[in-house]
Amino acid sequence: MLHIGFLLLGLGNGAVFAALALALVVTYRSSGVVNFATGAIALLAAYLYSFLRKGELFIPVPGFDRSVSIGGDPGLVPSIVIALVITALFGMLLYALVFRPLRNASPVAKAVASVGVLLIIQAALAAQVGTAAQSVAPILPRDVIEFAGIRIPQDRVWFAGIIVFVAVGLTLWFRFTRFGLATRAAAESEKGALVSGLSPERIAVVNWAISSAVAGLAGILIAPIVPVVPSAYTLFIVPALAAALVGNLTALGPAIGAALVIGMLQSELTYLQGVWDWLPASGTAQLVPLVILLVFLVLRGRPLPSRGAIVQRSLGRAPRPRNLIVPAVIATGVALIALLLTSGGTRAGVIFTLVYAFIGLSWVVVTGYAGQVSLAQLALAGVSAFALNRFAEAWGVPFPLAPLLAALVATLIGVVVGLPALRIRGLPVAIVTLALAVAVEGLWFRNPEWNGGLAGAPISAPTLFGLDFGIGEGDAYPRLSFGLLCLGLLLAAGLGVAVLRRSRLGAAMLAVRANERSAAAAGIPVARTKIIAFAIGSFLAGIGGALLGYGQTLATADAFTAIGGLGLFATVYIAGVTSLAGGIATGVLAPGGVLYTVLNDSFSLGHWYEIVAGIGLIVTVIAEPEGIVGPYHRLIDRLRARFARRPVSAPERHDESFLDEGEIVAEGADPLPATPATAAPPGDTILRIDAVSVRYGGVVAVDDVSFGVREGEIVGLIGPNGAGKTTLVDAVTGFTSATGRVELLGEDVSALTPHRRTWAGMGRTFQGIELYEDLSVEENVSVGQEAARHGGAHADWSQDEDYLARLFTVLKLDEVRRRPVGELSQGHRQLVSVARALAGRPKLILLDEPAGGLDSTESAWLGQRLRAVRDYGVTILLIDHDMSLVLEICDRVVVLDLGKVIADGPPAAIRTDPKVTQAYLGTSDTSDDRMVTR
Repeated sequence: MLHIGFLLLGLGNGAVFAALALALVVTYRSSGVVNFATGAIALLAAYLYSFLRKGELFIPVPGFDRSVSIGGDPGLVPSIVIALVITALFGMLLYALVFRPLRNASPVAKAVASVGVLLIIQAALAAQVGTAAQSVAPILPRDVIEFAGIRIPQDRVWFAGIIVFVAVGLTLWFRFTRFGLATRAAAESEKGALVSGLSPERIAVVNWAISSAVAGLAGILIAPIVPVVPSAYTLFIVPALAAALVGNLTALGPAIGAALVIGMLQSELTYLQGVWDWLPASGTAQLVPLVILLVFLVLRGRPLPSRGAIVQRSLGRAPRPRNLIVPAVIATGVALIALLLTSGGTRAGVIFTLVYAFIGLSWVVVTGYAGQVSLAQLALAGVSAFALNRFAEAWGVPFPLAPLLAALVATLIGVVVGLPALRIRGLPVAIVTLALAVAVEGLWFRNPEWNGGLAGAPISAPTLFGLDFGIGEGDAYPRLSFGLLCLGLLLAAGLGVAVLRRSRLGAAMLAVRANERSAAAAGIPVARTKIIAFAIGSFLAGIGGALLGYGQTLATADAFTAIGGLGLFATVYIAGVTSLAGGIATGVLAPGGVLYTVLNDSFSLGHWYEIVAGIGLIVTVIAEPEGIVGPYHRLIDRLRARFARRPVSAPERHDESFLDEGEIVAEGADPLPATPATAAPPGDTILRIDAVSVRYGGVVAVDDVSFGVREGEIVGLIGPNGAGKTTLVDAVTGFTSATGRVELLGEDVSALTPHRRTWAGMGRTFQGIELYEDLSVEENVSVGQEAARHGGAHADWSQDEDYLARLFTVLKLDEVRRRPVGELSQGHRQLVSVARALAGRPKLILLDEPAGGLDSTESAWLGQRLRAVRDYGVTILLIDHDMSLVLEICDRVVVLDLGKVIADGPPAAIRTDPKVTQAYLGTSDTSDDRMVTR
């Protein structure tokens, strides 16, 4: 019964998590924002209420008086109402100033902006009221309920009951009112809402007011139970996010239930850690959200985005370093001069600039290159610092082996936390990594059993061959030798990250960041690439953490907090998370870096630095995704273009043809390879589809489809819209679950993942093209070579170094090969998609609408190119709505309707087949001019 009592005691915190989860769901459903600042909004409401009960109106803006008198306590209910109204207005203001400009941005970009809001609110409150706790009189009844020997304070039960009542009320309101219907309509389709006369912006602003008021209610009701201090409520967002994700950020009931369960489990674990000696003395409660997140998200996650998912650009481009020596020499020279010419605190700022740059580079790899938004890099640095204490002090491992082993411990934990990214992507990864940071801080960093107690974990100076590389103390602080050690290591790390960006692995990471479906289709092992990114990023963070430990001579929890990690993430995003220069600039901007040190010594910044960082993060997300180094990169590009022998042409209009006016391409001209590839005997079946079916719930999208494709054929796959053509191609290439059997070159590939089917010799393009917008044409196409490097019989083609050059020439991509694909016309983009698929040297290529967006002349030219491709050993399965193209170049045509094969034969027979005409036109008219349509 004692355990039941502690479970029920957790209803108080569970109710807070439930209210915040409720606010998260309302915000996300209306505007697509996962608001990391929800806990901070609750804290703001708590301060407003606590000051109102003192007869004062709190002003949360630094630089103004803390409060103004309103002549006395308005009373309980009026104070709650006033605080909630102000909080609701604040939510509306947030939407108008921050999230309305981001309404067309990706969910990741919106979430990053909400991190900026969180930092601003927390720093502003700390600047106004300090860190002392505000006392708040009880609001709910505090009598004790006693039954069966269990004593439960009434306020916990009342709190949970109020939140459940609010949740039920909102559920009914959203379900049965016109506004609720409008909210659901806008959440399903913003375009549909607009054409229906609804205003998604008005819907969003009202829901922001509602969600902010709900969060504020939680903050007010918990204020008498949990001390009101600036850092008290912000991390309540972690269990609230876990609960909201259980409800898929759309369902209120499951989110509320999960939040209450999390609160109850945390209460029980807090009790058990004092009873069971084998449990850690603290921090076990913080494990609950992390475990729930990992289990739930991994179990329900999907390996790749489903068809039709909109992949929006959320990060800036990642420039490819072209010259390593000159920038490295210049940067090293500047850092060396700064170390030599400074002393005291300023030199310490330079040194810690070098140290924090390591952690910045770790974010460049994980987030900037691989696209995995991690909020745990500072926590991983802390893991390394505390592990360094164990290796160096407890076990006597010498330098430099001790920091390397400590960094490997951080790498191991980073890889483990990266495992969910194999099945989930985007915001859930960010939430999991934040939960990890909170759990590690509570379980390890603040656990006196493991971290050396309140004094921290001491770390001795590094020595090598009798030389002392420590930072020193007293008048010798900071020693130049430690700065030189950090500079040398950073130079090596920076060159390594630059080489990574220029390597095939770096291109693979950027392909995964841009579009996981097309990366897998190009033969990139998406899961392996993500894990490698997490490993490299975690190792860099680990080295940075070890150096930070050496620089501070001990590891302390306050240096590696989860909130501090959010602040440092804001810094690297402002600097430029997608580039090497941005990673280095992170060290300059970071709290403790040289800029902060100089400004703080001159102006005593206090909390203003965090406020400026939060504002800078929001402005960066809205106006400059590449960070402050973005203009520098564009300047370098313009200078290179100006002084290059061959200037870069201006971006093309989207309606620009990629053919010269009047150009006529001769049949069979410009073959791709110099000599034909070795082909199987003509007529052999290269692809066999046997009884393949695809079902989505009760809907049958593909129904028992069977046919074969022979070596050297161009087979057309046609059918009216919704016939199941692309779904069948997704099933054949492994992008959707299907029953039946798929054979390639006589081997069953039904159980293979998409990238392994590509390695086996099966290439494809996508109806939506799905290029890597941030990469150049050349990089896009080069990524496609991954299949040739891993493939079987066709892998020997990769030895032909001139193949890509001929590919660019044949497809008229020479003039644009160094341009980002985002600048290209639709015709060029289609050709880049085809070229990328051909770069892997497939034996079979499945083309999904390659003539989409092309005019009749361009389509005819494309048909000639496809014939040339076929003549040199690549069999083609072609989907296209351009019947002129399909009937002209295909040797055979398969027709689908409602997921079934209704015809299979030569083009001449398909033209006059009454079943085909009926499927397309709803009539038996078989005249050619009605069948041959675009």
